[in-house]
Amino acid sequence: MKDHSFYMRKAIALAQTGKNTPGGGAFGAVIVHEDGPMIAAVHNAVGATADCTQHAELRAVQEACGHLGSKDLSGYILYTSCEPCLMCLGACYWANFKAIYFGASAADAKAAGYVYSALYYDADPSLRHSSFKMEQLLRDEAVAVWQ
Repeated sequence: MKDHSFYMRKAIALAQTGKNTPGGGAFGAVIVHEDGPMIAAVHNAVGATADCTQHAELRAVQEACGHLGSKDLSGYILYTSCEPCLMCLGACYWANFKAIYFGASAADAKAAGYVYSALYYDADPSLRHSSFKMEQLLRDEAVAVWQ
């Protein structure tokens, strides 16, 4: 398997693609098996689909589960350009990822105008990160997509 930075840069590149795509959104996600194969690579499509659930993470989970014919992604790693929102974290919980790597934080998203719920911001991020096996990676590169 390539290193974590390689796949995070793919997620960040997808966020840039989404930003530059009519109806796309500036968020990207990839799902990779711990042994290497990438099975999903998407960007946010909320504007293109008029569907508020088409966040990058949720689309990646849907694509991966469809590809595998399984709801169990326990041997897989999610790389996402931004810390997942509550909706996407719910999907991550049920997918049972081995780990989640994110670029920009929820606080970075808020500063850029992408505001999550008060419930999210009021929760202890260290508990969220440990519960979901989340680690931040390449923050500055991820935030740069929004500038």
